Amino acid sequence: MKVLVLNSGSSSIKYQLFRSDDWVAIASGQIGRIGEAEGDLKMEWIDADGQSQCSKDNRPIPAHQEGIDHIVDKLQEQGVLADVTELSAIGHRVVHGGPHFKHPVVVDDEVEAEIRSVIPLAPLHNPGHLAGIEVARKHFPSVPSVVVFDTAFHQTMPPVSYRYAIPEYLYTEHRIRRYGFHGTSHQYVSKRAAAMLDKPLAECNLITLHLGNGASAAAIRNGQCVDTSMGLTPLEGLVMGTRSGDIDPAVLIYLWKNLDLNAAAVSHLLNRQSGLLGICGVNDMREISHQAEEGNKRAQLAIDMTLHRLKKYIGAYYAELGEVDAIVFTGGIGENSVEIRHGACEGLKRLGIEMDEAANAERIPGERVVSTPDSEVKLLVIPTNEELEIAQQALATVS
Repeated sequence: MKVLVLNSGSSSIKYQLFRSDDWVAIASGQIGRIGEAEGDLKMEWIDADGQSQCSKDNRPIPAHQEGIDHIVDKLQEQGVLADVTELSAIGHRVVHGGPHFKHPVVVDDEVEAEIRSVIPLAPLHNPGHLAGIEVARKHFPSVPSVVVFDTAFHQTMPPVSYRYAIPEYLYTEHRIRRYGFHGTSHQYVSKRAAAMLDKPLAECNLITLHLGNGASAAAIRNGQCVDTSMGLTPLEGLVMGTRSGDIDPAVLIYLWKNLDLNAAAVSHLLNRQSGLLGICGVNDMREISHQAEEGNKRAQLAIDMTLHRLKKYIGAYYAELGEVDAIVFTGGIGENSVEIRHGACEGLKRLGIEMDEAANAERIPGERVVSTPDSEVKLLVIPTNEELEIAQQALATVS
């Protein structure tokens, strides 16, 4: 049997098809520019001889319905999906589940309504997710659709972590609290970390760092999240590609009063024009590192500010957990940036954090340990695989 994973955005659909017996991704692809004059279509798959194949195309995809039609047709055309009866489940990524969803759930009308109700908390993401879910339920009425929420893993946080120090009614009536995101990634790498430590996850204390264009940290005690850096939205926390991360709320008031910016303009500034881009004009860490090596002071400042914020969270979560088995680096930057991993751990030897610089400098793929044998806290690099996590959770839910 097989599991199809869909990640539907407002104008795109990413997908992967997994065999559930060995969890190999036998096909993956993306449809972009849905609703525009010409869509971008790409698919990679493993053929009957075990060889990797790829196809690209450009043609109009008016809406998500046509997008999913194309996906199914393409999977069947290439022989990786004989019939929809091969599907055990369809897993959907949903960014925001609000306060009610602590686990993946099979979609019904009530679940759809609840996802729709939290659109104000994720206006850029949840509408696209819903579009994909609605089409999939109509297209595959006999196959259960399962939603896996980015926020679900963080629902184990205690009130001391998820509440803001604001009037009670804003929490009870308007659901303003910290939710956290990247939960599927944090959950996946925490399970892999436990395996690398040869220790039950329920006995592991971890600090997981998902570092990419979007970035977040999580404190995990005995396998469960007790704190995370992102909040009501993905804007809070670490310095990110285009997001500011932590900022004095009075800055928003200042922008409103003195620069005459409305809510939409402030949101655009903090979400799209800040972070690394705001500091040095570039949001790709690879290019920023290159510019810093060439002597660009703004690029070096961007790196220094990233590390400064990252270390603050490592220290805070270390203090919160009291004892840490491992720090995990994942995401595009976490997996690939030697410099960021080194800088995040530099000077923390008194905390039992010792990096093996030679191991850290090796540019090799896959899971690896980059701490010294004597380091009390293991330093792990673990490539994330959110789609696999969604597929496994979806199958477990319907089973």
